[in-house]
Amino acid sequence: MADPDSTPPLDDFEARLQQARQREDKASGREAERKGGPTSMGLGFRIGIELIAGLVLGAGLGWVLDAWLGTSPWLLVPCLFLGGAAGVMNVLRVMRGLDQTVGYGQAQRRAGQAQDH
Repeated sequence: MADPDSTPPLDDFEARLQQARQREDKASGREAERKGGPTSMGLGFRIGIELIAGLVLGAGLGWVLDAWLGTSPWLLVPCLFLGGAAGVMNVLRVMRGLDQTVGYGQAQRRAGQAQDH
């Protein structure tokens, strides 16, 4: 068994691992992927989910309200359209990049910087 005093510290291992990952990323051209930006596939899935979720939630809300009030299908149709509109608005926000932080913080910072200049 190795003596615990002679093993390299964990911080040293982490630094060496980080350097090895950087060398590998530069060699393979994957440097941009690890920076945390959205991938095309992930963005496509998010857009699809945003649209479907808006439609499903709108239709579900309309169906529940119709069942509760006995007004079938008079609330289902407008809620379905409102859900679709909400899904499209969410997709537009994603595509504009306004929705990358909680509470639209990035968009608020941009607006504040634009007013400062």
